[in-house]
Amino acid sequence: MENDERLVERSTAGDDAAFAELVRRYRERVFRLAVSVLGRAFVAEAEEVTQEVFLRAHHALPSFRGEARFGTWLYRIAFTQAVNLKARVRFRAPHVSDAALAGWPSPDRAVPDRLDDARRARALADCIADLPDVYQAALRLHYWMGESVADSAELLGVPENTVKSYLHRARRLLHAMLEQRGISHV
Repeated sequence: MENDERLVERSTAGDDAAFAELVRRYRERVFRLAVSVLGRAFVAEAEEVTQEVFLRAHHALPSFRGEARFGTWLYRIAFTQAVNLKARVRFRAPHVSDAALAGWPSPDRAVPDRLDDARRARALADCIADLPDVYQAALRLHYWMGESVADSAELLGVPENTVKSYLHRARRLLHAMLEQRGISHV
C-alpha cells in the first residue's frame, strides 16, 4: 500500500486513480469531522461539505507543501469548510413551541415526562450550540461519535492534551450554562 506522500505526488502529476485512493482513505473521517461541527441533524449538509473539501483539496493539491501530514491538511480544510457553512446558515428551532406541545391533549400520561426530557435535551443542544466551534466539535467527536482523544486530536489538527482541555472546558461551560437555565441533571 502506497503512503499518502506518494499518492499526493502522483495526484499532483495528474494521476486520478491516486487521488481517488486518497478520497477513499479519508472520506469517512472528513464526513465525521463535518458532522461533528454541524451536528447529527445535518448529515446532508455534512455530505456536501465532504464533497466540497475534496474538490478544494484537489484544486489546492499543487500548493500542498508537505509541512504537515496530508490528513492533517485535509482535516483543517474540512473543519474550516464546516465552520463556514455553519456561520452562513441559520439552523432553525422547531416551528412548534414547547408551550404549544404541552397544551396538546394526549391520552398518554407519560407525555409530560417526555416533554420535560425533550426540554432538557433542547436546552443541552442550545447550550452546545453556544459553545465555541472547536469545543462543539470535540464534544461531538468524542461523546457522540465515539472517537478516541487521539483520533479527535488528529481530526481537529491539535495535540491530544488540547482536546482534553477542550473537553474539560466544554463540560465546565455546559454545566454552568445549564445551571443558569435551571437544569441541574441532563
